[in-house]
Amino acid sequence: MNISNLVSTEFETVDVDAPVSKLEGKFADPELQAVVVTDDDEYSGLVTRRQLNTAHRHPDEKARNLVWHVSKVAPDENVRTVARLLIGSRSRVLPAFDDGDLHGVVTADAVLDAVRSYLGVLSVSDVYSHDLVTVAPTTTMGEALHLFRERDVTHLPVVERPDARADEAASGDVVGVVSIFDSLDFSAREMGKEQGGSPDRFDRTGGRSHGGFGERAGELERMLDLPVRNVMSEPARTTAPDRPLDEAVGTMLDEGISSLVVTSGDGPAGIVTKTDALEALTWTEERHLTLQIDGIDLLDDVSREELRGMIERTADKYARMTVYDAHVYLHEHKESFRGTPLVLARIRLFTDKGQFVGTGEGYGAGHALRLARNRLERQILEGKEYARSKKHPSLEEQEKLLGWWLAG
Repeated sequence: MNISNLVSTEFETVDVDAPVSKLEGKFADPELQAVVVTDDDEYSGLVTRRQLNTAHRHPDEKARNLVWHVSKVAPDENVRTVARLLIGSRSRVLPAFDDGDLHGVVTADAVLDAVRSYLGVLSVSDVYSHDLVTVAPTTTMGEALHLFRERDVTHLPVVERPDARADEAASGDVVGVVSIFDSLDFSAREMGKEQGGSPDRFDRTGGRSHGGFGERAGELERMLDLPVRNVMSEPARTTAPDRPLDEAVGTMLDEGISSLVVTSGDGPAGIVTKTDALEALTWTEERHLTLQIDGIDLLDDVSREELRGMIERTADKYARMTVYDAHVYLHEHKESFRGTPLVLARIRLFTDKGQFVGTGEGYGAGHALRLARNRLERQILEGKEYARSKKHPSLEEQEKLLGWWLAG
């Protein structure tokens, strides 16, 4: 199955010189996942909801500084390839190009909705993430944001229990979920109030204060001290490990949420997200390495085959595992040293033992990739996989799920 019927030609755009405040206004729409950034009406990249929330931005900062270069797809791209690229790009939206021109965008929701009925051969237990990070209702937003970044997660179940503390999973009642997207919606809404001025505050000249950047920054500090109970989505939607995956995906799509807490016994056992469901579409019996590179033009001092060999040697050296797919992302920063640009490199491996991710920054692609490989090696050696291994379906189940309909 290709994505030709899933591409939407309706999407939001801003110019590279648009201020962050305009982007925040766009994201006031809770259903918007990304904004297309253009330069002289030509596609430049995306700004995603998650990016905008990774750090506090000055409202006058330009959109060009937030541009994210994600994978591009064609309208006739296979749905399994698109699922893999959505995961590798860490984006819920990918641009679709036809004959070199931006044709539209394809979203993770559109892909999942199209394949929903075929996911019934799997259960939630096949895909959900067991390594759960929870917080208490009294955990502050500042602590939650730290966990989002440190643990590389997007959802934190809020658990009410006497001995609750952040970064610890234990039994208790799940009273809500706070996501990185909730925190952006909240901060954008509150900062928007500050930009508009406050009717009960006046400056010394008697005029109304409209709040400068300093005032808004002070408001942000106060917001970071708020408990997550003020921001979390409640009640938390839950599911059980034995429920069919198509049911779980249907609940998330129909209710406009991105995760379900998996409960078992006397408390949360894990979490299932839309990304987990997308990952199921990438499962394959193939045993050769598929390498996808975003920013391939930055490979100035290392070839594609050298990079492939680097990845294969890393996998063979530290663990007996099969690498199904490798996704490499390269991004050039403005900073340079003696004419060599600072490059961000991220290597993500999809293996039969889970996902592993290594990130590094260095001057030139080769340097950045070596640093990313070193971090990747440490993860593999220590067994700290990004996402715990999933129980792949039997060959018969794969034929039902990944058969002629998805491949054709």
